[in-house]
Amino acid sequence: MKARMKARLGARTGNRRMEAEGRTETAEARLLKTRDKIKSTARRIRRELRSHG
Repeated sequence: MKARMKARLGARTGNRRMEAEGRTETAEARLLKTRDKIKSTARRIRRELRSHG
């Protein structure tokens, strides 16, 4: 949320550096979220495979 606001503020004020930082932070947050989902899914699959074996 904060990153998006930073990007919007940068775009409105013409501060391209701030806008780019906001976009970078947003993308990083998205990647971390995806990584957490992948790790969670991998743990679940391992658990299921152990219980069947």
